[in-house]
Amino acid sequence: MSSVTLEHVHKRFGQAKGVEDVHIHIESGEFFTFLGPSGCGKTTTLRMIAGFYFPTEGQIRFGSREVTSVPPHKRNTGMVFQNYALFPHMTVFENIAFGLQVRKLSRTETQERVEKMMKLVRLEGYGERRIDQLSGGQQQRVALARALVIEPQILLLDEPLSNLDAKLREETRFEIKRLQLELGITTIYVTHDQAEAMSMSDRIMVMQSGEVQQIGTPHDIYHRPVNRFVASFIGETNLWEGTVAGIEGDEVQVRVSSGQILTGLKKNASPQVRLAAGEKVTLSIRPESVMESTTGEEANTVTGAVVLAEFTGACVNYVTSVGDEQLRSMSINLGRPVKQRGDTIKLHIPKESIYFAG
Repeated sequence: MSSVTLEHVHKRFGQAKGVEDVHIHIESGEFFTFLGPSGCGKTTTLRMIAGFYFPTEGQIRFGSREVTSVPPHKRNTGMVFQNYALFPHMTVFENIAFGLQVRKLSRTETQERVEKMMKLVRLEGYGERRIDQLSGGQQQRVALARALVIEPQILLLDEPLSNLDAKLREETRFEIKRLQLELGITTIYVTHDQAEAMSMSDRIMVMQSGEVQQIGTPHDIYHRPVNRFVASFIGETNLWEGTVAGIEGDEVQVRVSSGQILTGLKKNASPQVRLAAGEKVTLSIRPESVMESTTGEEANTVTGAVVLAEFTGACVNYVTSVGDEQLRSMSINLGRPVKQRGDTIKLHIPKESIYFAG
């Protein structure tokens, strides 16, 4: 296995910016995800690591070895493409064996490694089947086996689950993570799906418009987003505008649009946020942290009118109008009567759950 380092990597296509100043270090054996909307530069970055694109500026290293201009076939990476790129005229066995045959391994060793890999991805007995005789999930596992059988230092996956239905996506997500942990291989995964990134990754790099917005663990990115884009892109959140009303020690008071002052907020802000009296700020409040108040006396309790009530069985979701803002909340169903549209509701926002996102 190998670490991967990108040092101030840029990629331009003529005058168009593809990726700008990506500077990251991925540890050996880490599951690292590039996350962002379409066109943000995540696949371009992956393709530079694979060697399909060369950077316009910057360096790429695998461990201590510089590979910036090394062609793909000399990088010892395994790649799983979005459309799997399987050979329809070959059997499952032949598809998986292709990379080994290119490397001119003996027939005996090829047979052993392919059979071992088919067992690992749970495709035993499928060797003689044609690709068109497989389900989408089985085809995805063939593509994964073909990438792994060459024993790469690094596994690269470009949105490998996007063509699967929801149930298969969840099952295959588990299989990929199981294989990564079992093999201990450095894995770089590209997706626009936040749930995939959050559930599978050791760390995530969030991208927008070719630029890195934040790098961190799923917990850090979810609870401590560095800006409005990250806060809104990763899961659901409430973004409230406010003004710093005062600062006392490590605690901040913020006046929101309803005129109410939220008190006791911790200075848990990104470096881009200026916390000073009179400064405009954006607060990120996750719906699951907001709870219906039973007394109305807790600090940071707001009163509003229910705009939308959604009972899902396990949870009760509300959208509540509070002044000029709307507050989404999600709470576990405890058997209380569900509020209806137009009802007044008191909601408590714990101070430790409020983060400065901008």
